[in-house]
Amino acid sequence: MASLTDADPVQRTAIFDSLPYYDNDLEQYPILKEKVEKELAREPKPPQALHPLVPPPFELFQNNPLLAAELARVEGHQPLQPLDTLRYQLPAPMSSPGTDEEWRESLRNAHAQLEHQRLRQTNLALLQTYGQNAWRINNYLLEETAKQSEKALEELKQLTTELNRERKNSQTRYGAQLTSLETRWTELLSSILQIEMANVALDAEIDRLNKKRDRVGNHQRRKLLNNLSAQNFV
Repeated sequence: MASLTDADPVQRTAIFDSLPYYDNDLEQYPILKEKVEKELAREPKPPQALHPLVPPPFELFQNNPLLAAELARVEGHQPLQPLDTLRYQLPAPMSSPGTDEEWRESLRNAHAQLEHQRLRQTNLALLQTYGQNAWRINNYLLEETAKQSEKALEELKQLTTELNRERKNSQTRYGAQLTSLETRWTELLSSILQIEMANVALDAEIDRLNKKRDRVGNHQRRKLLNNLSAQNFV
């Protein structure tokens, strides 16, 4: 179990009063585990609110609605919308022979398609000239990024392992100390009880001896008085 101190939620410190790496009473005594589970079942459910130390949820792509819509589509398992191929076509006017405005629209579309093809040809030429080196550089950057990520992951795993090992060692050490102190406390408590029982027995013995002394003293006093009375009578 853990408790929180300090009124400031940002500077709160968690204080743990259990040793999970050392305490194994539930494993040794299954009946205790059943009692704990029954007791937990009767407890009210914890609130669904996040812990004060947990940061608030971060909304992705707040400034980019297109990426936000695409993320929502992927999360919703919705299919990708098909590409609009109408802009790659050269439709003729719908009417025959067609109005001047329709032919001007078809002409503007043809100019746009021609410009698009020219740009594609330019991009293909640039790709053929510089694409190989750019691809190698990009692959090199990706490999370096992957290596750094793997290195950071290994370091994090190592830190986690060391932290868990340190926690286990410290809890085992503290648990052994607590067990030793508990055993010593039990021994001292038993010694105190034995001393109290010996004191009670000694008090009873002293009381018995005092009563015996009083009886013997009274008997001797009466005997002495009887002897004195007999001598006076003679």
